[in-house]
Amino acid sequence: MPPTGTDEGLRAAIAVRRRRPAFPVMVLSQHVERLYARELLASGEGSVGYLLKDRVGDVREFVDGVGRVLGGATVLDPEVVAAVMAHRRDEPLDRLTDRERQVLGLMAEGRSNASIAAALSVTEKAVSKHINAIFAKLDLPVDLEVNRRVQAVLAHLRL
Repeated sequence: MPPTGTDEGLRAAIAVRRRRPAFPVMVLSQHVERLYARELLASGEGSVGYLLKDRVGDVREFVDGVGRVLGGATVLDPEVVAAVMAHRRDEPLDRLTDRERQVLGLMAEGRSNASIAAALSVTEKAVSKHINAIFAKLDLPVDLEVNRRVQAVLAHLRL
């Protein structure tokens, strides 16, 4: 979702659910963000839909899902269910890719996104995507009272 093409839509859905827990929300995403999916489902109030773009076969299927969510049902892609229910035996830092570890290491040095992008010869948008993936993989939910960047660096330093 614009402007950065990262997780703004999911964050907006979670913000809406925090203000109005029973508000029906339908997420159409490119991939599963386990942390956000769990957070959307956590309250147990209201109806939620979380479908993957590449698995929605046709418009009627999507419209049917939206109708079911508006009617009070929960509609989840099977891949979303599998991701949410998966028992992780690994450590959160083990989930990071090599590139995400590089980004996290540069974050730990106190670098800005622009500085990280320059050091890795990538765009700031790519850095932002890596940082959001780091937050998700380290199970750092959106929280207005906690700085996720600092929490991620603290997790890195506990290696």
